[in-house]
Amino acid sequence: MRHSYTLVLTLSSVSWAQNPSSKRGLVFVPDPKWPQDNKVWVQSGSDLTWYYNYQDLPSVAFDDVSQDQFEFVPMLWGAIDDTSFRESIEKQIDDGLEITHVLGFNEPDGPSQYGGSNIAPSVAADVWVKNIAPLADRGVKLGLPACTGGWGGIPWLQQFLGNCSKIISTGDEKKNCTYDFVNIHWYGNFEGLASHMGSYSAAFPNVTQWITEYNLDNQDLGTTQDFYNMSSEYFDRVDAVERYSLFGSFRSKVSNVGPNAVMLNNAGELTDIGSWYLGGKATGVEPTSAAGRIQLPIGLVVPALAAVILLGI
Repeated sequence: MRHSYTLVLTLSSVSWAQNPSSKRGLVFVPDPKWPQDNKVWVQSGSDLTWYYNYQDLPSVAFDDVSQDQFEFVPMLWGAIDDTSFRESIEKQIDDGLEITHVLGFNEPDGPSQYGGSNIAPSVAADVWVKNIAPLADRGVKLGLPACTGGWGGIPWLQQFLGNCSKIISTGDEKKNCTYDFVNIHWYGNFEGLASHMGSYSAAFPNVTQWITEYNLDNQDLGTTQDFYNMSSEYFDRVDAVERYSLFGSFRSKVSNVGPNAVMLNNAGELTDIGSWYLGGKATGVEPTSAAGRIQLPIGLVVPALAAVILLGI
């Protein structure tokens, strides 16, 4: 019986193969309906070296992976009225977990209905002084709160730092709250992303940048893939970017950034972007598909294409 196969090649699948990168991490947003997806990110050959989950404690899904293989970075998501975050991090360190970095508040300049933690700069400064600033004495590097990509993000941070300075200053001795890196969120095209990063460089010079949420949402597949390839190449090349994490570690059907801007299809298989992000080759898996295509080793792609042309299969 003769079988007919359709070999689908895109410019991205032929031209792009990701180089290894120690900068890439995971924004871990698991779905309890598909726990098997959690192991995709730590499979053999994965390029990912760190992750965060918007919480202070590591995810149990990665309990069998050591911190030096897949580093957990805690986050204080929103405002609290005690010192429980600091106490949690200090206990983890005392128990032997090597925590090297922490992340500040998640989109404190954004409203809660869109996922922001919606904190006034003065309130955030008080929480920071009690919970995050003391961790520097334990050797932990501190990341500024991750504001939205809107125009108000940098002014919010500047007000926050001013409020923080007032809290720790005494008498005529002015002190400034310290930080080690800035966190950037962006949803839009590459030109806007590069401009946004430039604004942060001007406002907060001489510190590294972590791009902890980014994507080009709600676009066609080719545009989405081109954005990913341009941005990852740029991040890997620019010394100012210390780490980055693409927001898209979920299946297409549950995506809130559009059906194409994801790392998994609806069967939990790696899309091209997902495989590239982990340091692999293109898979040819459509984001919206329920199952993957027949995959060929990269060395067989061109011979197979020739067979399609010559034999008419």
